[in-house]
Order: sequence, then structure tokens, then C-alpha cells
Amino acid sequence: MKVTEASHVVAIVGGACSGSVVAEELSRRGCQVLVFEQNQRPYGKIEDGLPRWHRAQRELEYRKIDARLDRPGVHFVPRTRLGRDLDFLDLAQRWGLSALVLANGAWKDRPLEAPGAADCVGRGLVYQNPLVYWFNHKNEAGYQGPRYRIEPGTIVVGGGLASIDVIKIVQLELYERALRERGIDDVDMHEMEVDGIPRYLAKKGIDDPESLGVRPGLLLYRRRVEDMPLATAPKNAKPRIKERLPQVRRKILQKCRDKFLFDFQERRLTKEVIIEDGRLRGLVVYETEVEGRTVTPKEGSEHELRADLVISSIGSIPEPIEGIEMQGSYYRFKDWDTGEYAALPGVFGAGNVVTGQGNIVASVEHARFVAEHVAERYLGVSGDGRRDAAAASATAEAAGTATADAVTAHLDGREPLPAKTVQGLLERVAARQREVGYGGYRSWIEAVTPPDME
Repeated sequence: MKVTEASHVVAIVGGACSGSVVAEELSRRGCQVLVFEQNQRPYGKIEDGLPRWHRAQRELEYRKIDARLDRPGVHFVPRTRLGRDLDFLDLAQRWGLSALVLANGAWKDRPLEAPGAADCVGRGLVYQNPLVYWFNHKNEAGYQGPRYRIEPGTIVVGGGLASIDVIKIVQLELYERALRERGIDDVDMHEMEVDGIPRYLAKKGIDDPESLGVRPGLLLYRRRVEDMPLATAPKNAKPRIKERLPQVRRKILQKCRDKFLFDFQERRLTKEVIIEDGRLRGLVVYETEVEGRTVTPKEGSEHELRADLVISSIGSIPEPIEGIEMQGSYYRFKDWDTGEYAALPGVFGAGNVVTGQGNIVASVEHARFVAEHVAERYLGVSGDGRRDAAAASATAEAAGTATADAVTAHLDGREPLPAKTVQGLLERVAARQREVGYGGYRSWIEAVTPPDME
């Protein structure tokens, strides 16, 4: 590509929902956009965090992301990870970019704060992000990642929408195994998820789910059912909306339990893990007392909950990257609405890397009410047969547009880069594309998509 005109060049790290929207918007506004994606495919949490039973919604989102990235002025660079293949300070300060956008998501699981937990990862303790990644890809012939066996009575520590996804995975896996052990091999996970476990079993001639002897998974939450973030309200919500939220949350949870048959305990806080023979064998938990936002362990209430597998689903945070300043568990942003990074001008965050929300629907803008029907349709318990995971992508799109506006405001009044500088940046990107074997967006996506991907 021969560059003859000056223009701004913006690099974006991460090509999923928010990153692809920023890329599309800025390219429309005349910028050359470099999109560095750590994976082979740019779909982020849509592919690896949204459980595969959302197949129709996932395919729709894939196509939307494809359309944003396969356009003039957008230069896609796969298999290129910030902190490994790219140095942050080098990219931000020495490449000579007009601006840099961090849209690399929240992929690090918040650690389970309990003595001994860190020693049990992979030995009875699993975190949400690798668990969902395995669930989504485990049936592919080329999958080479870790494999997990969902154990009877698996404990899930959580309480938000993401943990409902995880406990659903637990139940679907347990009942699929039980059916196969009964000699019923034609088990369709997608159909079971849509029907719900009781109805699906009835179609297989099993009227009493308990007859299969499945020890159900157990979901633990440190607060009350009424506090679960299954539906949320904006800061300035009308009193009637706030008053209704506890009832809505309880109703949503009960619908999920009725459909997927998992156990639930509220007001439970992990004190420590039980380790026997070098493996986790359960948790010691407190009962808690909840006053407003304060959760206090109840003295003398600790007791054991035995399980051979514990899945922690207590949130996701951005991965620390050398050179990026942190503020607690998050990158240090000066403005959390615009995503302006505090330490360097011209660096912005977009999407989950700012909010720290790793679950798709939990990424909903803080000022938006996640209505009852939105949560129910996402969880598959709406009763009307409709499935909808679009709230997250819609919010990510809005976040991406807002970031594009913030970047545009930053660029206003600044001279575009000379054509020679733009040419040099594009040649540098083209060299990296050749290094990873990339020759064009559509042909690349076709080549790296497993033929047996669900």
C-alpha cells in the first residue's frame, strides 16, 4: 500500500466487541487503524467466555466483528500479544502512533482469597475463564488445552450471571454423563439446555431426575439472594425499580434452579480450602451476616462443605502487563468514563479492560438497567423460548463508540502524521502479518476456524 497523504494512525490492542467498534469508527473518520489481536480469531469473550449453547448469538456477533475489521483502513494483526510480542511502552511512546487503545479485555480471574487456594489450582480448584474455554472447545479435534472432569457435588463460588453460566455447565455435564452411563448415548447438550433438565429427561423416558443419582452442583454466594447481581439498576433509578429488584433477583434464581436442578446456599464465605493427599477436597465456609454492603463472618458458624472440584467464579480483572501502571487490580485510568489512561496522554481503554467485567452480560454499562427479561433471556429461563445475549454486545458497541469519540477529541487540533511516517508504520505491521502467516482477513479467518467448532 503506497501512502500519499498524511493521516492519524491509531493502534488498538484487542479486536473483539469494543475493539472492533473503535476500529470501524476511527477508520470511518479517516484514521489508519492497526488492530493487534492475541488470538488467531478476534472474537474474545464471545468465543471463549459466552457458553457455546449461545451458538446463534455467537455466530451473529462473529459476523458483526468480521464486518468491522474487514474494511479499508483497518489492518488486522493476529497472534500478537501485548507484553509478549509487543512492549507496551515501546508501542505507546516509540512507535510514533497518534493514539493507542487498550481493548484487551479482562481475562485474569480474581483469585479466591483463602489460605491454601493458590496451591490447589489444577488440583481440585479451577477458575471460571479456563473452565468456560474448555467447555467451548473441548469437542474440537484440535483442542490441546487442559481438560476437566466435572465431579459430583462440584461447588461453584460466585453469585453473578457468570456463575449461573458455570453452574449450568456443571449440571449439563453431570446429567449428560449420567445419561450415557444409563446407556443413552444420543445426548444433545444444546437441546438439554433449551428444554431444561427435567423436561429433557422426560423426553428420554426418565420422569424422576433423582433416579439418575446425580449429586447436583452447589452454588455459593456470600450475600443474600436479594443482593445477587442478576438484575441491576442505574444510579438514578426510580424508587419503584429499586424496590422491585430483590423480588426480581429471587425469581430469576428460582427459575434457574427449577430448570437446571442445582443447589444453592446464600450467605456463605470461604474461610479456607480443605487439602488432603495434595488435592483440594472441599471448603471451610462461614455463614455471614449482611448489613447493607458489609459482609461479616458469623462467629462460630464455620463448617465443611466437601467436594472434589471447586470452581471460582468471582469476577475477572485485566491481566497485568509490564509497563502499564495499575491501581489496585485495574489499569490506572484518569477518567473511567472516557477510559483515558493516567500515566500517558493518548492512551485509552475500552470495554472490559476498563470495567473489569469479564462476563458478557455483566459488561452492561453501569448506567443501564438490566431488565428482568434481558437477564432471563440470557440465562434461558424467560419462558417465551426466546434467547438473547445481545445486551452485552450492544453495550460493548456503545462503549466502543464512546472510546472512538474520546480518541477523536484527543486527535482534534493535532497534526496528522506525515505520509512517510504512516508508510513506515504500515510496513512494520505488514512485516508482522507476514511473520504470523496472515494474508488477508477473510482467508485468514477461514483457515484458522476449526471445522468442528460449535
